[in-house]
Amino acid sequence: MVESIGWWFRNKIKSISYAFNFFLFLLKETVNFPWNKRVGFKVLIMQIYFTGVEALSVIALISLGIGAVIIIQGVSILPMFGQSSLMYSILIMIITRELGPLLTAFIITARSGSAITTELGNMVISHEMEAYMSIGLHPISYLGVPRLYGVVLAMLFLNIYFNLFGLLGSYIVASFIHNLPFDEYLLNLIQTLSFEDIFSAFLKSIVFGVIVAVVSIYYGFDVNRAVTEVPQKTIKSIGTSITLCILADAVIVILTRI
Repeated sequence: MVESIGWWFRNKIKSISYAFNFFLFLLKETVNFPWNKRVGFKVLIMQIYFTGVEALSVIALISLGIGAVIIIQGVSILPMFGQSSLMYSILIMIITRELGPLLTAFIITARSGSAITTELGNMVISHEMEAYMSIGLHPISYLGVPRLYGVVLAMLFLNIYFNLFGLLGSYIVASFIHNLPFDEYLLNLIQTLSFEDIFSAFLKSIVFGVIVAVVSIYYGFDVNRAVTEVPQKTIKSIGTSITLCILADAVIVILTRI
């Protein structure tokens, strides 16, 4: 029993040490990426296209639905308490501060994070990593770093896109219920929106993008030589990314409220 516990602790310490060293190396290569002559710009462009452009329809549908649901619930509940003016604050708080960054991160995790882990894991098994190293290209620098940049940039863009469509969905419903002019709706939103709201949304997008990309890349390179490891690492990648994004969201909310 004692030996098994000791073996478990040694493996955990070894895994944490490996993950920490991996993160430091990835961070160093990320900083050096703009000045590296042998970089995977094609990988970067393809990652931005897959993560950002191909997710536009999903993001639009979800954000429009959420904006509509929030305005419907608010219109039916807030007037009962004489707080109709709080509708714009609730829209900004829920869509811009919370659901926009979080749901965008979840969608990217499910679509792109899982794809990154699966693709890199299959490349490890097919010995493509050795092929890159044989011609002087480090796999993390050439395959990992461009994906990190691509995911973070796509996360920022999709978060803005999510906010625009979410607020548009709320206006469409509000215009049907109260015949609200668009200029009045837009003016009230601008007056309610603060710098802290914008800063919080952008900060969460960057942090969530880094989390999703680093975790997905790490688990992709963590595959050894068995094909059965790929789906296992992909599942771990998705679960870990979602958990860390929720924890990071809680920390950011606490820090920005102090």
